[in-house]
Amino acid sequence: MQAIILGSGSKGNSTLLITNSKKILIDVGFSYSKTKMILEKYNIIPADIDFILLTHNHKDHIAGLASLTKKEHKFVYVPSKMVKEVNKLVDMDYIVPVLTDDLEIDDLHIKFLHTSHDALGSVGFVFEDTNSLVYMTDTGYISKKNLKYMKNKNIYILESNHDPEMLMNGPYPYILKQRILSDTGHLSNEMTGNYLKELIGSETKEIILAHLSETNNLEELAVKTVSKLIDNQVEVKAARQEEDMGVFI
Repeated sequence: MQAIILGSGSKGNSTLLITNSKKILIDVGFSYSKTKMILEKYNIIPADIDFILLTHNHKDHIAGLASLTKKEHKFVYVPSKMVKEVNKLVDMDYIVPVLTDDLEIDDLHIKFLHTSHDALGSVGFVFEDTNSLVYMTDTGYISKKNLKYMKNKNIYILESNHDPEMLMNGPYPYILKQRILSDTGHLSNEMTGNYLKELIGSETKEIILAHLSETNNLEELAVKTVSKLIDNQVEVKAARQEEDMGVFI
């Protein structure tokens, strides 16, 4: 299993997951041309994508969705609560409502994990074939129900959005600070580290911190905070806004 993170942050998010049988684009936060350019670095073209999954409908996750689906005629699999909003950008003929939390495609199992972000139908995912990967960004907390599905996976791509002290001392309006810190906002470095301490196990190979705030976080701080909380059991890296990265098992 391979994950190519095209970029992650407040300006855009998109990841290509390559499993034993499928190429799945998670979120389309970049323009068609930028998405195409990054994929071609890995000898992949947009036509190779089998289908699209969305975490939620905020702009930094769907900015390129309309153009990609229009040009490549790819199906978008979304929870039923997200259908109406996605239909504003994508013809209904290309939207596949997912009515349960479990999706089986060939040898791939996808578990939809409902998150607490302030977007209707927002989700994260657990992907499993012969390997496993957790993908979750944009949530104010992780529920106990979700935690039980996320334990001891091979790869974690998990939000580590902000440092609370930097956030509170930073330039954001107070109301926005409160939103970020709320249950419908984003995970802090410390929260992510504490969750990972509970989640990682003997099968865990790699941890990627995603959706870092350019204003309220630092890559070195996020990695140091999370690494310390998990007692340096697993190598921790940070995804970047303007730099793609390949993650392999």
